[in-house]
Amino acid sequence: MAAAPNPTSATPPGRTRTKSRFEPSGFVQWKVLTARTVRTMVRKGELFIAVLAPLIFTLGFFLPLKFVMQFQGIDYAQFLMPIIVLQAMAFTAISSAQRASTESLTGLSTRLKTMPVAIGAPLMARMTSAFLRSTVTLTAALIYGHVIGFRFSAGFDQAVMFGAMALAISTVLSFGADAIGTLSKSPEATSQALTLPQLILGMASTGFVPESGFPEWIRPFVRNQPISQFAAAMRDMADGTVQLSVVLPAVLWIVGLTLVLVPLALWASLRRRD
Repeated sequence: MAAAPNPTSATPPGRTRTKSRFEPSGFVQWKVLTARTVRTMVRKGELFIAVLAPLIFTLGFFLPLKFVMQFQGIDYAQFLMPIIVLQAMAFTAISSAQRASTESLTGLSTRLKTMPVAIGAPLMARMTSAFLRSTVTLTAALIYGHVIGFRFSAGFDQAVMFGAMALAISTVLSFGADAIGTLSKSPEATSQALTLPQLILGMASTGFVPESGFPEWIRPFVRNQPISQFAAAMRDMADGTVQLSVVLPAVLWIVGLTLVLVPLALWASLRRRD
């Protein structure tokens, strides 16, 4: 007697065989990974630090030089606010590097590469959480800035431009920091390596004092380095005196950094460790 055919052993003519196992889309994977990262941030108090950091920057930068700058006729709260925001954004990027380094060190990144996870989903999840933290930090910084006397003279539109540039800078830096963190085996060493350039570029910029406050020999570097370009553009946006000659160099720096750092971050996230 012949055995009865197994209905699951063959596919009827004219019909395609469906997958028996549910495979979530890249969008779903991104949402799940983002939610996981945000929960980790909340549990470790990273959002609290995101609110506290710009307060420390505001007090540490504003109080020591406020009266000195007043003698020079400078509204120091208005002058200083861009560098406070930029330092806070750089701090967010450093946190992104630490997170990527930790995931790489604990083997999470390697495990995700062996699973059917969409290309770029883990990276974009980390970038989304970094953007959330940047938004919280920017909001806190603007509140503290308002307390010390900072104002958007040109109204809402210029405020949106100011915030958009700050978040764009933070996002681009986070991509670069994520690449460094992914390739590193030490979150602590990664943080230290990124903090030093941030401090050097920040202090040797027009964010804290005008260009005239620097020795003549270093002024070309101070004037043209990216932190000074970003600070000048954001200062113009806040004052409502936006000039193409000031904003364009900052935009070009953002575009150039994007073309370098985003592919680097994607390559680092896809690279398999030996």
